[in-house]
Amino acid sequence: MSYGPVEYERFDSAIGLNWYLTDPNLRSLMDIYLPPQRRAWAEEHLVRWGALCGQSIARRSEVVDKSPPRLERYDPWGREVCQVVHHPDNLANKRDVWEQGPHALQARGEEVPPVLGGAFTYMLSQADTGLVCATGMTGGVADLVARFAPPDVKARFLPHLLSPSFDEGWDGAMFMTELEGGSDLSRIATTARPLDGDRWLLNGSKWFCSNVDARAIVTLARPEGAPEGLKGIALFLVPALRADGTRNGIVIKRIKDKLGTRSVPTAEVDFVDAEAYILSSPRGESSEARGLNRMMSMVNGSRLGVANMALGIMRRSFLEAAIYAAHRRAFGRRLDELPLVRETLVDMALDLEAAAALVFEAYSHSGRRGDEESRRLYRILVPLAKFRAARRGVELASQGLEIMGGNGYIENFPMARQLRDAQCHTIWEGTENIIALDVWRAIAREGAHEALFARLETALERADHSLLERPRQVAAGALAQAREAVSFLAAADDELRQLHARRLSSLLADVSQAALLLEEAAHELERDGSARKAAVAGLFVRRRLQSAPLGGIDDDRSALRLFPAVVRYEPLEPAALPTY
Repeated sequence: MSYGPVEYERFDSAIGLNWYLTDPNLRSLMDIYLPPQRRAWAEEHLVRWGALCGQSIARRSEVVDKSPPRLERYDPWGREVCQVVHHPDNLANKRDVWEQGPHALQARGEEVPPVLGGAFTYMLSQADTGLVCATGMTGGVADLVARFAPPDVKARFLPHLLSPSFDEGWDGAMFMTELEGGSDLSRIATTARPLDGDRWLLNGSKWFCSNVDARAIVTLARPEGAPEGLKGIALFLVPALRADGTRNGIVIKRIKDKLGTRSVPTAEVDFVDAEAYILSSPRGESSEARGLNRMMSMVNGSRLGVANMALGIMRRSFLEAAIYAAHRRAFGRRLDELPLVRETLVDMALDLEAAAALVFEAYSHSGRRGDEESRRLYRILVPLAKFRAARRGVELASQGLEIMGGNGYIENFPMARQLRDAQCHTIWEGTENIIALDVWRAIAREGAHEALFARLETALERADHSLLERPRQVAAGALAQAREAVSFLAAADDELRQLHARRLSSLLADVSQAALLLEEAAHELERDGSARKAAVAGLFVRRRLQSAPLGGIDDDRSALRLFPAVVRYEPLEPAALPTY
């Protein structure tokens, strides 16, 4: 069913709205990806969560950004306590996320499909991506504990990690980066020595530790006697408290003064005989026994989470810009009546929906254990989603700020923080260069591109509709070029492959988004008889996959004619769809 239109002139700000009910594209994605038998159940929770994120959590997040967590390293008697002090609104937000989000549903025994969890994260990201980081790693830590921890450690940690109560819960974190070993994890210098039983003592420093006051931390260290390089790294679980209840040897040296994502404390940490439990053996015979492999299973999920954070900022930036343009007047007209503003908003909507197609397709393949095709698809879709959404998040935040003009640059308005926060996502869980190299690694080591190409061919087959024929042909041609590009680089030397890694990732992302948008368009035409998504897909293909003579200067007015459909989500009669 059609969920539009959206009348932006009725709203004063994005804050105060229900971010689910005012997002027709998200609702359509839920129709596509959620099991039909769970759709009504999910709708109830999505509506509730959309109101919570858009109202109380969003309002508090503005306060927390101006009153970020601070470190009290010593108590009044000079004893080292390393206590992080949060603003009450930050604690209230964390409590709401813990007790009303997907964690709470799972704690009550409900099965939460990854796509639904992704929708929850997407809406929360529109309020504060720092809050997503602070609350989003607990599930990954719990999964590692459940799979790899000794029985007594599981018995101690899992009841807290899975607790429905915020007060009784232990939140999770992941400390990886060291001063001399950022992206190059082979240089990790933190050491571990056995203590007794399953317990070890860690010593060393970590340089970027987000959610630093988490109660359950996973980290990498090199056991005494282990070989140099990646093979000698083991995975450890570090509790905030020792087994005897005393504070563990986790010294928080300082909280970093960050550009954005201020609500989550990121700090420099020393492990000083920190009590820890090994979750892997560095001397195992299989690659699964190596600590890095187990940590990377959590990193891949975190990368998809970062892509979703960026997607949330894209949506918030678009929404704020559309609302502002519906109110502000210049040259005797509303901003959203001016051609250049209309084109900007149309382009923002195209990038938003294209990135959403990629992100939610990745979520649809998450957790399908035993399905090799889905595993390979997930393996390549995650870095592609992170590569594309993180960069577009920065670009859309900048565009949204510019539509607001000088007001957008002022911290009293919402866009300045979105731009500050967006820049983090190109770095978190791997810079753009690292992600592009990971795309090639997925191709070279796992043949993940073949699973991707097969999925895109299926999407284009499903887009077999007369209205979609021209963009479908263009997308099919781009897919053929992508195959040729992979074959060319497979025969190239490593230096040339690295040189072109970003270009290949960009091509694969463009082709994937185009095919998925065309598939969505066919679904909407069949279900609703509306050509709105067909307009989105056609415009995206034209902008991203076709060359533009004269730099795109022609008599095409699609951005103006299709503005009500693309930006305001109005249904579009198939006869009104332009032909290119």
